Amino acid sequence: MKPIKEGKVREVYDNGDSIIMVATDRISAFDVILKNKIVNKGAVLTQMSKFWFDLTKDIVPNHMLSTDVNDMPEFFRNDEYKGKSMMCKKLTMLPIECIVRGYITGSGWASYKENGTVCGIKLPAGLLESDKLPEPIYTPSTKAEIGDHDENISYERSIEVLEKEFPGHGEEYAKALRDNTIALYKKCADYALSKGIIIADTKFEFGLDENGNIVLADEMLTPDSSRFWPLEGYEAGHGQPSFDKQFVRDWLKANPESDYLLPQDVIDKTIDKYLEAYKLLTGKELEV
Repeated sequence: MKPIKEGKVREVYDNGDSIIMVATDRISAFDVILKNKIVNKGAVLTQMSKFWFDLTKDIVPNHMLSTDVNDMPEFFRNDEYKGKSMMCKKLTMLPIECIVRGYITGSGWASYKENGTVCGIKLPAGLLESDKLPEPIYTPSTKAEIGDHDENISYERSIEVLEKEFPGHGEEYAKALRDNTIALYKKCADYALSKGIIIADTKFEFGLDENGNIVLADEMLTPDSSRFWPLEGYEAGHGQPSFDKQFVRDWLKANPESDYLLPQDVIDKTIDKYLEAYKLLTGKELEV
């Protein structure tokens, strides 16, 4: 079988009336696929998404059908795909990345320092780097092709983008995406906090099923799509240590001549962080 779509990290296979998403051990940063693989990273992404999909199906339905390769064609029943594969419903994907920020960091912090706003949303004066926001904010973006950068857009612009693709439904879909994104974030951020992890920000993607219902898709609250910080030692006023790709990003920034090739110790520390986050959140060791 050959993938019908290949992303920076994921491969998608057509399985007739469903698709099979495989989270590879590739890692990307700054929209570039790095030359190293991070063993077991794909399994962490798939199993963590499964955990969150199960936890939030009362808020919005999701696309997950099975993570058991025995439910999939024989091609997937081997060690290369075990633990990393998810059989999912086919959806018509909506062209918006649904980003939600509960804390001010990264590009949001840079923007706030400049003009007191994040993605055009005015925030209270006097916030420190990594501060918790009074309420989570929804900052959608357009989805870019591989190699391009996503573009932050306003909520109003998201209505226009959706209206263009789904005439008569722009406002309805935009509101549903925003409301579901905030509801998912609040529930999961509260849960994670009880396990010692701050979810600073994350992104969700949604699609439509055959009946036009909005369904949560892609990955969910993984270290690839989110910023996870340890609650222990959290203190606003500076950057935070993290359980995600920030470790890789920081190393790449400090080593611009690396040609996107990581040393072994950075690879080891990265997977250790992914595994630690998985264990804290799910309460169990990763099973592959």
